[in-house]
Amino acid sequence: MRFNIHGKNIEVTPAIKSYVESKIGRLDKYFKDTSIEATVNFRVRGKEQIVEVTVPASKMVLRAEEKHSDLYAAIDLVSDKLERQIRKNKTKARKNLKQTIIFSDFDVDESEDVDDSIVKRKVIDTKPMSEEEAILQMELIGHNFFLFKNDKTNDLCVVYKREDGGYGILEAKAK
Repeated sequence: MRFNIHGKNIEVTPAIKSYVESKIGRLDKYFKDTSIEATVNFRVRGKEQIVEVTVPASKMVLRAEEKHSDLYAAIDLVSDKLERQIRKNKTKARKNLKQTIIFSDFDVDESEDVDDSIVKRKVIDTKPMSEEEAILQMELIGHNFFLFKNDKTNDLCVVYKREDGGYGILEAKAK
């Protein structure tokens, strides 16, 4: 695995790079393709050290972000979170879908039991609305995300509240 490491408001020292390569590099055992590049971003906000890791595999993108007052602890937490994601997704695929094609990039021991049952299902009617109206609707119902049909593009979109207090929008494009 190759690494692309950046820091914002923090100097990425050789010791930090080495620690990242050893902790995130242990995920190499799950990938068949060794040319995968992990992007690691460090940020400092107040006393919090924020580590964000993105690993684009051929069929999916793994992403994890952790905050901690100690940078090395944040790296440990994000590494563990990525490993749990890999295990959970592969176990879920094998258990529910009986397919291994989607997760062919990973090589995982499936002994870990994951409770992934759906406990609630809702059917909603979407009407065309602006992004601003969707944010207002989301705030009115008290959720941190809201599905709507964009009145300009006619695509299904999800507006969500970001941890930094802003909003994000996911747009679904049919192929």
